[in-house]
Amino acid sequence: MLRATIIAVAVLSTAWAHAAAVLYVSPHGNDAWSGAFSEPLADGSDGPLATPHGARDRVQGIGRAEPITLLFRGGEYFMDAPLTLTPDDAGTRQAPVHYAAVDGETPVFSVGRRITNWEVGQDGRWIAHLPEVEAGDWRFSSLWVNGAFRRPARYPNEGFVHTAGTAEGHRDAEGKLTDLAYTAFRFHDGDIRADWHNRDDVIVVAIHSWDTTHFRITDIDEETNTVHLDGRTVWEYERWGEKQRYYIEHCLEALDSPGEWYLDRISGHLHYAPMPGETPDNTVVIAPAAKHVLHLEGDAAEGRFVEHVHFQGISFRHADHTLAPEGLTNQQAAWSVHGAVQADGARFVTLTGCEVTQSGTYGIWFREDCEAITIERCRVHHLGAGGVRIGTMGDDATSWGWHNPGGGQAPRQAGVGPTRRVTVHNSKIYDGGYVYPAGVGVWVGRSSYNTITNNHIHDFYYTGISIGWSWGYAPSSAHNNVIEYNLVHDLGKGILSDMGGIYLLGDAPGTIVRHNIFHTIDSYYYGGWGIYPDEGSTHLLIENNIAYDCKTGGFHQHYGKENTVRNNIFAFSPNAQIMRTREEEHLSFMIERNIVLFDNGNLLGSNWSNDQFVMNRNLYWDSQGNDFSFAGASFEEWQARGHDTESIIADPMFTDPEAHDFSLHPDSPAITELGFQPIDTRNIGTYGDKEWGTE
Repeated sequence: MLRATIIAVAVLSTAWAHAAAVLYVSPHGNDAWSGAFSEPLADGSDGPLATPHGARDRVQGIGRAEPITLLFRGGEYFMDAPLTLTPDDAGTRQAPVHYAAVDGETPVFSVGRRITNWEVGQDGRWIAHLPEVEAGDWRFSSLWVNGAFRRPARYPNEGFVHTAGTAEGHRDAEGKLTDLAYTAFRFHDGDIRADWHNRDDVIVVAIHSWDTTHFRITDIDEETNTVHLDGRTVWEYERWGEKQRYYIEHCLEALDSPGEWYLDRISGHLHYAPMPGETPDNTVVIAPAAKHVLHLEGDAAEGRFVEHVHFQGISFRHADHTLAPEGLTNQQAAWSVHGAVQADGARFVTLTGCEVTQSGTYGIWFREDCEAITIERCRVHHLGAGGVRIGTMGDDATSWGWHNPGGGQAPRQAGVGPTRRVTVHNSKIYDGGYVYPAGVGVWVGRSSYNTITNNHIHDFYYTGISIGWSWGYAPSSAHNNVIEYNLVHDLGKGILSDMGGIYLLGDAPGTIVRHNIFHTIDSYYYGGWGIYPDEGSTHLLIENNIAYDCKTGGFHQHYGKENTVRNNIFAFSPNAQIMRTREEEHLSFMIERNIVLFDNGNLLGSNWSNDQFVMNRNLYWDSQGNDFSFAGASFEEWQARGHDTESIIADPMFTDPEAHDFSLHPDSPAITELGFQPIDTRNIGTYGDKEWGTE
């Protein structure tokens, strides 16, 4: 059915050119022209429109009796401000508005500014003076050179330095924590210097368990090696203790490696250390100048939406997220970072065959009161944070004491409802976390009835897919979400901890996780799991998935209730294969008809003593013949407790598990004795023509 939907959308997009009103837009056009021609006429009297803003404004002057199509020629459209659509720019069901690329061409909507006024110094560094920066009207946190992310000047160039401990006076006479426990720390000699150029530019980036903090320096006490910061961390249990990892960015003295840059906010000079072979003539340097590229601004409280607007084949680039004066503290998933494409109050909107890239932000965020949204066959990649966000945190943020640094998410307004019914399908979402490592591939907050299907998600420093934003057993507005046929891999990369190929939260009836592959998940310390139901995860159906090479387990449930885990393959985790952290009085889960393959003798991890779980008809096998136990018990003792009474220890007879081919021989005992249903992986990941199918 999903593929039929794709075909229908393709047929619809082809029909756009036959809409009643067709206007052409070209970088060689003129917004005073009619837009009736795809190229300028020879006499210069008429031709295409010139800008996305001009095309939008022209639509407002056309009635909505019939569909309107804006066909964009290939090329770059540099915009001084985001393309913002309001309800006045909406279409109707009978007369939608289409923003589409001309077949075979790629229009690029950019809010970046190309920097060309370079001077080359004797040391080989380039310097460009930016008057808008000097005047205080422009600041950017990311830079893109020949389409690639270039990191700001950083110390150390690789890895991290570590704090030397908490600041003196971080506890009062009664032993209670003072503000210094949250806003200052001690450093080792040479790691932070009081004589740094423009110290207000310098950013201290600390790596916590599963997110990061970004603060500026307010003071340095060289006698005690104590640095004071402009923000307050919310990490109650870590604070600024000993051996906290951190690094320094945006420091002129750290500009010592090819590809690094530094922006002097006082003088307005941009310094760049070129990569080998780069010259000002062969290098395109673009700095972002706005927080969004496309912004849909409906008014849900008034019942006015941006709706029936469709985008096809357009590339959105060069949005940015700049640090607020109080710095940035995220509790999880880089939640305060906005999207290059962002919407509130949007309905019946599609992005098909689009691209969102080269932005220091999340890629796409359908935030408040959005419904009936489709993101299909899109590429969302090379980003400062994560890929796609759906919904918000809801009202839980206040209970955690979270604030709103950077303006990422305003408090919910009365009468505004949660986003729901969003489809993210057959898309490639990859290479994120360049600025904010905790960005998630696809994040779903307090949002329901969404489908995340047939996507290829990879190369993030945190979780691949995150569903729900409710801790504990309180009622949740994140339910009936379906996550299936996704290929998710290469996450964590040893930077953050407590992550999963998929991370789930809260009471989520109707939520299904099936026919996905999760692999190569490597945390810094703990928590590199394949499938991770965290606090309060309840009434989940998890079936027909494959999770392998996940550092601390293919499956881990922190705590939850009555989750069904069946017909999955969990293989080759360096630590335990299956983990259960909290023991509770109710039934934790039912783990039945799964295959668990390992080669290190490590099967079950954490807490299994209270027997409030069901495990049966599973197959267990250590391919190296290591002795293994069931949480310290022999198989016979385990069965005597009532677990795995119909399970077996036997070779599952995979075709080539070392090469990650988990297809089964027809005579596999998992099939013949346990009724395991072989998992067909051919439909997992993206599909389509050879170029688009999963690599």
